[in-house]
Amino acid sequence: MKIHMGRSLVEAVEGQGAVLPAWYTLSGGPAPGGEEVPVVIWFLQRPDNGSLQLLTYINKVLTPFDARVSLAHPMPSRNVSLKLKDLQEYDSGEYGCSVNLPGVEALKGISTLKLNVRVPPTSPSCQLLSTPRLGTNVTLNCSSSRSKPSPSYQWERTPPAHQVFFPPAQDPTHGSLTLTNLTAAMSGVYVCTASNQVGSARCNLTLEVIPEPGVAMVTGAVVGTAIGLGLLAGLALLYGRRKKGQDEQANDIKEDASAPRTLPWPKGSDTLSKNGTLSSVTSARALRPPHGPAAPRPGAFTPTPSLSSQALMPPRPPRTVGARSPPVTPASPPAQAPAPAAAPAPAPTPASALPGMGAVAVIVPTQSQAGSLV
Repeated sequence: MKIHMGRSLVEAVEGQGAVLPAWYTLSGGPAPGGEEVPVVIWFLQRPDNGSLQLLTYINKVLTPFDARVSLAHPMPSRNVSLKLKDLQEYDSGEYGCSVNLPGVEALKGISTLKLNVRVPPTSPSCQLLSTPRLGTNVTLNCSSSRSKPSPSYQWERTPPAHQVFFPPAQDPTHGSLTLTNLTAAMSGVYVCTASNQVGSARCNLTLEVIPEPGVAMVTGAVVGTAIGLGLLAGLALLYGRRKKGQDEQANDIKEDASAPRTLPWPKGSDTLSKNGTLSSVTSARALRPPHGPAAPRPGAFTPTPSLSSQALMPPRPPRTVGARSPPVTPASPPAQAPAPAAAPAPAPTPASALPGMGAVAVIVPTQSQAGSLV
């Protein structure tokens, strides 16, 4: 018995299906005993997981160990090809097929082949690695995250100014494109295509060359900045001076204003002593004018100062010579001008002569040492 695989390598695309061809032949013709009912086993040999059984056909019973695998032809048959569907990249590996005929020990065989599942490039990512300013250089980069085998990259510029780039401007392996000495005419849409043997994908980006700022713009920016800084400094200085002036004004010691001038001793008023008690009560009529009083007439009545004299001013009665106490000088404020000196009082009349003159005796309060009336 000999098993034939047809090829040593089968290549497929991820997501699609594939058939691994296999059949056997007998060198001596048909198997003895009539009907051939082979025993077929398919397995996957993986370096990391060892041998993984995929399908068996024993005693006319087909047992797949994966829903994606089956035999390509109805059994029993000498064509024992394996059919796979919905392939994934991890399905790549070495597949083996074992066939033997029950009851015939010498009729057995085994053979292998390789399966390579390829993956088309995923949609790449386009990036601009620097700022595209006028007169500078810029690099455009393109990269696909998954592809088997690795993709090749191609950059081009779309119409109306269509342009295809080649090395050394572009790197087809790493997907970079370098544009030097940028001009405004180089602005446009650039497309990158990533491709391998089983597929391709593309991305694009828009390049807009930024002109350099003019001299006027730079000068204006500098002048504006200087003016702004000057205004800020002026405001700070003005605020500091105002704050300093307020502090100095708050710390100044203000001089007391001059005391108002005290008027001369008013007529008919009372004087209070410094301790708040009534020190003396003297009627203004008791004060002699500076030019001196007229000589008292005999039998005249001399009024006695009293508290009531401040409120009421009765008609002046005839003067009566009587006993009188020495005038008491009222206390005056420190700023008050001295009162004019009073004329010397006439000699008092003896008390024994008063009754004969028709005078009435009056008790006059005297001032104690403390300044209160007694």
